Amino acid sequence: MPHFRIGVDIGGTFTDIVFLGGDGRVLTRKVASTPDDYSRAVLNGIRAGMEELNIPPSSVTEVGHGFTVATNAIIEEKGAHMALITTEGFRDVLEFRRNRTPRLYDLYYEKSPTLVKRQYRLEVGERLNFRGEVLRPIDADSVDRAAQAVVDSGVESVAVCLLHSYANPAHEQVVAQAVRERAPDVVLTLSSDLLPEMKEYERTSTTVINSYVRPVVETYLTLLTQGLEDMGITVPLAVMQSNGGLATSAIAMERPVYCIESGPAAGVVGAFHLGRRLDMPNLDDPRHGRHDSQASIIENGEMLQAPEYEVGGDISVGHRLLRGSGHILRVPAIDLAEVGAGGGSIATVDRSGSLRVGPQSSGAFPGPACYQLGGQDATVTDADVLLGYLNPQHLLAGDFPIDSELARRAVTDNVARPLNMSDVEAAHGIHLLVNSNMGRALRAVSSERGRDPRRFDLICFGGGGPVHAAGLAEMLDITRVVVPPFPGVFSSFGLLVADVEHHFVRTHFKTFEEIDLPTLAAWSRACGRRAGDSSASRVSDLTVAVPSGPITQATLDALAENFDSEHEQSFGYRTDVGYQLVNIRVIARGLPDAPRMPERFELADAANGAQGTRPVYFGPNRGWADTPVLSRPSLQGRSEPGPLVIEEYDSTTVVPPTWAATVDDASNIILERA
Repeated sequence: MPHFRIGVDIGGTFTDIVFLGGDGRVLTRKVASTPDDYSRAVLNGIRAGMEELNIPPSSVTEVGHGFTVATNAIIEEKGAHMALITTEGFRDVLEFRRNRTPRLYDLYYEKSPTLVKRQYRLEVGERLNFRGEVLRPIDADSVDRAAQAVVDSGVESVAVCLLHSYANPAHEQVVAQAVRERAPDVVLTLSSDLLPEMKEYERTSTTVINSYVRPVVETYLTLLTQGLEDMGITVPLAVMQSNGGLATSAIAMERPVYCIESGPAAGVVGAFHLGRRLDMPNLDDPRHGRHDSQASIIENGEMLQAPEYEVGGDISVGHRLLRGSGHILRVPAIDLAEVGAGGGSIATVDRSGSLRVGPQSSGAFPGPACYQLGGQDATVTDADVLLGYLNPQHLLAGDFPIDSELARRAVTDNVARPLNMSDVEAAHGIHLLVNSNMGRALRAVSSERGRDPRRFDLICFGGGGPVHAAGLAEMLDITRVVVPPFPGVFSSFGLLVADVEHHFVRTHFKTFEEIDLPTLAAWSRACGRRAGDSSASRVSDLTVAVPSGPITQATLDALAENFDSEHEQSFGYRTDVGYQLVNIRVIARGLPDAPRMPERFELADAANGAQGTRPVYFGPNRGWADTPVLSRPSLQGRSEPGPLVIEEYDSTTVVPPTWAATVDDASNIILERA
């Protein structure tokens, strides 16, 4: 009996599940998410897959998980009833933020509301300086008052963030002890434990978010773990972090801020490992989901990391200067740009008579009009059905029936008639505009950061990604596209090839002239021992790698050159001022004994041979074409010129004229522009 690993990624509409056997056999399933209790869909899907594969619980050796529970709690403002304890005079740091807005000239712009109401932001008398030296001893009476206020308010979670506690945690520990004595059941998050790093707003925001979502995530992961144990699956649950590494469920419960972007990160990890297998070191990897799209790049065989990102605000376009719409999370994450351009994004005509797509989405319910769940709005999915890109009768190999006439009616009523054009012209306009929005995300992580997208290959995944892949590549002048196996559930697959990873950070604010090399080396060694003696160091605020070997003056010289090189590539010029070391980051990875990526896949869901033809619209210059509909295995080892459609269980790949498609030995669809 082969062993199986299971990857599960929760989305707003579907929960994606991948079973990966030790022999390369793959079973994929998409099941409807259950927002009232997300664990129910996960457990039901795993149970059904095990029955279909006829495997006992003892054959399951790993369960990897990515989830949106924490993100949803922030967006829907359904996190914990919580309090913040901070230094006297700093209770409003969450309101002031960074004094930046994403829309400079919008007089009506409003910041997203704080996660802690002002009456629950409590102050204690104390003061440290940036070296951690005590300027004002902590006032015991104010600590007692704050602890009693926690009891009286009935909060379930408390964040403690005192000024300069990254340099000296003693005062935070005094506050924590007082709260534990009076309210032992309250969940506590100390900034000195979570993020011992300078920058007051960033540290406060991160600590508050952790405290806000922690009870929600703890409840969810406890239910899921218990459900797996009841099924007989006793292997540890591994949770994807935003940085692309796996952590135990215990760490995810204690520090859920590290897992906010776990789903999108898993897809990038899958693309990274696939790129290594295909010897493609430079990849653009857009993910086209149900409600939005994300984009990232892999450059010279490395995933790019960002030291922070925002959550709970407007859609991020990934630009370094367009910030301020959400709550800052100062934790490492794969560098992603995100736009509201998913399959459920709604197409509208604004008051000026211009077509817009997103960021509003039809959501999980009612969804696109063609889903027959009562949706009346025109969405990207409705447009793709109308153009013939998607099967006009069903999705998910017949498991999910759709109605193409409802799609036509929604596009006509909401877009075509207001713009005085045909329904096909309107649908094609929606398709082109969503491609443009996805292209904006890709440019944000490539050309806007000094990278030429033409020297990258495009690896496209997500349920709707392969539908738009060729058009997106043409827009960016990219000539090769890779559509991996099971692209619609590729993020779940990414969970199964990721490595265990932990990040540590400490502020070390010194100019290069002030750095004491023995102290710096000793701290790096200490973090390495804590992490398991497998680490790589990185330095911020532009993050550059520390060369391997002993830390010497040559190390600082190399850091300066690496910083100048990265600064020039990102911003177009080199600095001529001195350098400062801001933070030191240590990354510890658990390296597996054997490769986690199989040599080849056996797709349990793959059909063989042709599946007929259907009319597909390829724009006003090419018009309609009777287009062959093929399966992935039918293209194995041969090249087929477009136009054609490759249809499979979890996604559909559209190959326009002037493109050709083949399937390689590892079951990847390779599209090349003639």
